[in-house]
Amino acid sequence: MARATQARRVALSLLGERRRRGARARDLLRGSEAANALSERDRGFAMRLVMGVTAAEGALDRAIGAHLRRGARLEPRVRDALRLASFELLYLGGREDVCVSQGVELVRGVAPRAAGLANAVLHRVAERDVPALAEARRRVEAGAFDAADLALVGALPEWLCVRVLESTGAGRAAAWALAALEPAGAWVAANRVRHTTDEVAALLEGAGCAPAPGPVAGSFSLGRPSALVPSGLVERVDVLPCDLAAQEVALACAPAPGERVLEVGSGRGTKTVLLEGAAVAAGGTCRIVAVEADARRSERAAARMAAAGVADHVRCASADGRELDDSYGSFDLVFVDAPCTGTGTLARHPEIAWSLAPEAPAELARLQGELLASAAARVGEGGRLAYATCSVLAEENGRVVEAFLAGPAGAGFVLEDAGLTEARPGTDTHFCATLRRR
Repeated sequence: MARATQARRVALSLLGERRRRGARARDLLRGSEAANALSERDRGFAMRLVMGVTAAEGALDRAIGAHLRRGARLEPRVRDALRLASFELLYLGGREDVCVSQGVELVRGVAPRAAGLANAVLHRVAERDVPALAEARRRVEAGAFDAADLALVGALPEWLCVRVLESTGAGRAAAWALAALEPAGAWVAANRVRHTTDEVAALLEGAGCAPAPGPVAGSFSLGRPSALVPSGLVERVDVLPCDLAAQEVALACAPAPGERVLEVGSGRGTKTVLLEGAAVAAGGTCRIVAVEADARRSERAAARMAAAGVADHVRCASADGRELDDSYGSFDLVFVDAPCTGTGTLARHPEIAWSLAPEAPAELARLQGELLASAAARVGEGGRLAYATCSVLAEENGRVVEAFLAGPAGAGFVLEDAGLTEARPGTDTHFCATLRRR
């Protein structure tokens, strides 16, 4: 009888903790002493299991449920263990004998009497669901697929796959689904207010992060991301952890030196520093008013601006972006980083897909339209208006912009550019539209 490996036991413990506390998987992994005590290889495996099982939760429950007697109820810890072993069988391509054996031992460790049930269920997953998934993947890769195939290969809700197919077309939807369970890349951006790109490369190299320059100015992918936190580079804001797609959006609407900028939805201030850095790289600073509805987040952002060395050029304000009155004045650039479903960031935020309700995109679209209309009133003559989300759904992206242009708030604006960021392995997908007031 082979005992379950330490990496799998740690992963199972974290999945149980996430379920009980309603915590985010990435936060639990970051603060887990048990995970940090593992070897680098085992920690990576445990992280892959926790993030993957969280992302695939609904699909795994559907597969497991199909092999239970009608009305059967699983003890939560047994379900956690079956999810973990089923994910390894289905989406990591693990050997059947190893995955079944390890899954049974995980179940035995939490509920010994359920070991026989676990053995039967996992063998059925291997015999029936693994081949069905392989067939669906072949259809997706061949371009002859439907939303049900996307849902299977990406472990996603089928309603969401239907919407993405309608929004992006077959090719982009297939790439999105195939990447949904892949690990997110470790990307950082240089604080170009404080350092040149070469200086940041040297800092990252010296910290042992194994940096490689990315395709966007000031971007780096990290070969050893575990070395970043102890380096102090993030704490000092020499670099900013930031997906490549988010960096692309910030550069797409980069302000010119001397411009006055309003950022709506500034959050922790990552894009605030990127916008200021882009202006500095072009020859001089700009002045930014960063508006965030959450007062505590705005306070933390202000402290981060001081640490980043941009406090003299950035004012953080707590306000509802739908209520930007004349006291704000007018700006050369107004950038709306809108709240959204986050469907372009599934690999980085595995809780999203199965927590979304089908009505959520429409509800968010109403809020997004209100934010865009309010922000437009603050754009000066000849100024630019930028609208961004991290969603791939048309109802949050292009349709919001179309509705704005068709309404009174959009009178006098012309669309200059709009679209999703480039699809690259290990990166998120964002949407950005830029408009100009005539």
